[in-house]
Amino acid sequence: MELDCLTSDPEFDSLEREWNALVERSAANMPFVRYEYLRTWWRTRGGGEWNDAALRLVTAREAGSLVGVAPFFRTLHDDRQAWLLLGSIEISDYLDLIVAEGQEEKFGERLLDLASAQPDDELHIVDLHNLRAGSRTLAALPGLAGARGWRPETQELQPCPSIALPESWDVYLERLDKKQRHEVRRKLRRGEGDDEAIEWSIIDPQADIQAEIDSFLTLMREDERKAKFLSESMAQHFRLSLAAAHAAGWLQLAFLTVDGRRAAGYANFDYLNRIWVYNSGIAPRFAALSPGWILLARLIEWSIRHGREAFDFMRGNEGYKFQWGGVSQPIYRLRLTRPGA
Repeated sequence: MELDCLTSDPEFDSLEREWNALVERSAANMPFVRYEYLRTWWRTRGGGEWNDAALRLVTAREAGSLVGVAPFFRTLHDDRQAWLLLGSIEISDYLDLIVAEGQEEKFGERLLDLASAQPDDELHIVDLHNLRAGSRTLAALPGLAGARGWRPETQELQPCPSIALPESWDVYLERLDKKQRHEVRRKLRRGEGDDEAIEWSIIDPQADIQAEIDSFLTLMREDERKAKFLSESMAQHFRLSLAAAHAAGWLQLAFLTVDGRRAAGYANFDYLNRIWVYNSGIAPRFAALSPGWILLARLIEWSIRHGREAFDFMRGNEGYKFQWGGVSQPIYRLRLTRPGA
């Protein structure tokens, strides 16, 4: 296994053809490690989260074939020179190394050997955020690092509730708490009333996607907290990353309208037979109609009808995720500190 460390944008671009093929052969097959997502993230430096960052893409090949990518960047983090995963930390719910299945331990050994050989002013810590509970990296790297004198520390971060979807909407409703089931049915009935024309839809693949994304961002900004989060650089990141997901065929952008006016929106990823709930926007002036609840119910119902296996709310312990039947698993931070750092 031969490793190389790529440091330029043209070298990053050269991996486009092979990158997603490797993602699909890995145990970390998820939207946030795909080429189109991470390449966009790097262009905007995470919507301005990291302005001082240098690319460190560690690739591994066997007989010329790409078998591993550690998509790192170098930055000053916690007052030390660190290698972090592209996508870190705030806007990418799940991250990981990208390694062909069965090669994780070998790649981890070579990766740590390469990291150990870096000069002192290049690297003090390898800091991996947002690893899922079943991550092969989380299982393999602490032992491999400890054997080389590195100090591994694992920290539990946020819960990530998700719903394992049953075969029918009725079965799903029966699994809910009685009070929640009643509320869902009541609000859906109200949404079907005659007082207001309430409709929902998923944006067509042929739609003017930039106009639809801008409409979604307008809804997000109706929430004061999200409006502060959506700086111009962060908004540009959303425009580019959602457009990239749309072009790749796995963006699910849905809206609910009241008398033709958009009252709620969800930007999800429909990927690998799973709905990944990325962000939402709700207009407060329609709060009495519970547009967010209605749209969420319709999306879960759609997911069941179309045979999706899971509805993943991803990071965050908001109460509604559990009311809708979410069962949580945590994500983790794995921090490896170099000997003597």
